[in-house]
Amino acid sequence: MKYSTLAREGDLAQLVGLTHKHFIFILKSGMEFQSHRGVLKHEDLIGKPWGSQVFSHTGAPFFLLQPSIADLLNDLPRSTQILYPKDIGYILIQMGISEGQTVLEAGTGSGSMTIALANAVGAQGRVISYELKQDKQNLARKNLERVGLASRVDFKLRDIQQGFDETDADAFFLDVQNPFDYITQVREALKPGGFFCTLIPTVNQVEKVLIALKKNHFAFVEVCELLLRYYKTNPSRLRPTDRMVAHTGFLVFARKIEPSLAADPRGADLAKEIIGIEEEF
Repeated sequence: MKYSTLAREGDLAQLVGLTHKHFIFILKSGMEFQSHRGVLKHEDLIGKPWGSQVFSHTGAPFFLLQPSIADLLNDLPRSTQILYPKDIGYILIQMGISEGQTVLEAGTGSGSMTIALANAVGAQGRVISYELKQDKQNLARKNLERVGLASRVDFKLRDIQQGFDETDADAFFLDVQNPFDYITQVREALKPGGFFCTLIPTVNQVEKVLIALKKNHFAFVEVCELLLRYYKTNPSRLRPTDRMVAHTGFLVFARKIEPSLAADPRGADLAKEIIGIEEEF
């Protein structure tokens, strides 16, 4: 997403009203925004500075803002549970996702992670997203088109048991129920040293993923979960809100390394330490 000081034709706009109710849409000449709080013409919004207060034809106040990726994801039409921004942000940083990279994803779902990846790789990068079900892929494609990022994504419909077309991806995010069944295919799709991440809800799944990663010579494995707690913003009564975003899933990170590290006796001790190779594997 490009950020400017003024709202322009084709920009995604966010109107935030009373009680923080918000609406997101693309600015187009000749169009109108309509809600129970009145009508605003897009022409009256285009050219205004972001952060301006605007009013509907009934006098209802709104703030004109440019939405963040978190705003877009929270507003996303969905058919499945989406990833939370708290997890997505950490994933992007830990996997070093940046402009110009090629990133693979399996399990497109409603496209929340796809949107975050497409935004991070920029116009020169590429996201290849694999999905098994046509209806989910169709929804994800519409969501990417809605936020103007579909041109950065290649959608592929396939059972990933068959493997992937790519062989030199910078990073791979795997979001399926049984990721441990596809680690071999993921390894073949990653470049040497490439990043891997999956998000899974239970300890049992984590255990199976760790075993599969060790068998397939992934190293620098990390497992974590992220907890997010908000605070009420009254400066005289600052305290935590009554609810927090607690466990959403376990994040498992790893890097692809060359098998020669484990095979070379000079690296045996290092291999045991960073891969955790044991005889039963």
